[in-house]
Amino acid sequence: MTSTIRTVAAALALLGLSCIAVDSQSAPPASVDAAIKSSWTATAPDWLPRLAPDPLQQMCTTSRNAPSKADGDNIAAAAKASIKYPADGKLIGDWKKGEAIAQNGYGLRFTDTDTTRAIGGNCYACHQIDKKELSYGTLGPTLAEYGKIRKFAEADTKAVYEKIYNSHAALPCSQMPRFGVSGTLTLEQITDLVALLMDRESPVNK
Repeated sequence: MTSTIRTVAAALALLGLSCIAVDSQSAPPASVDAAIKSSWTATAPDWLPRLAPDPLQQMCTTSRNAPSKADGDNIAAAAKASIKYPADGKLIGDWKKGEAIAQNGYGLRFTDTDTTRAIGGNCYACHQIDKKELSYGTLGPTLAEYGKIRKFAEADTKAVYEKIYNSHAALPCSQMPRFGVSGTLTLEQITDLVALLMDRESPVNK
């Protein structure tokens, strides 16, 4: 036990508290399922299917987001196969619309009046989008100068589109939402987000 830990333990003891070890084992899946089910009793019936994990989510949960190489390859392959592209083949839309989508978190919540579509992707909650932002999440990497760093390469543009559509194509068990395959965002909205990252005129690349 280090001196710091001893100090903290002593302070807790003076307060009548004790240090409780956290069990490294996860809760039984049945208990988790029961807790989830009991927490959403007032939810609209058409929203409830979203509580059931799909096979990919089940695999990631079972492996604690660390699948074997074989499973990871299968996840990535299935994710890649799920990706749909715009009929006209254009992957870069309107960066101004993309910026609005990235900064908006509204849509598909069980309290929303319209639960059929999302207005935004809530991207700023996990990423710094450009260097002028003062508040942003850090779960994902910064996106500042994203296209500029990659020299606006066509291959990187396609990779961005695919990752937004189904992030597991790039990283099995990624924590990033699967915006396209889940139907959260339309193909047009995804191309607008791609533009935000890969258009030379986007504030991301200034």
